[in-house]
Amino acid sequence: MQDIKNQVKAFIRESLLMTDADVPDGASLHGIGVLDSTGVLELVAFLEGRFAIHVADDELRPENLDSLDAIAAFVGGKVRAGARHA
Repeated sequence: MQDIKNQVKAFIRESLLMTDADVPDGASLHGIGVLDSTGVLELVAFLEGRFAIHVADDELRPENLDSLDAIAAFVGGKVRAGARHA
């Protein structure tokens, strides 16, 4: 899960923040101004492409995508579920 978190953190720094600023793992990405509606779409496109998962519309919820910790848990669960069905 740490690998997922590191990859997402790198994406956020490079694509959304365009700086090396640190993003705390548990911080609300919306609350600290990192994610807006366009940023969520960019993040989802990254997650789907990088981790070969599909994020359904009903999964676009803060509990899945509002912090690095939440994203890593969400993506990790999707990856594990996909591996079980492969």
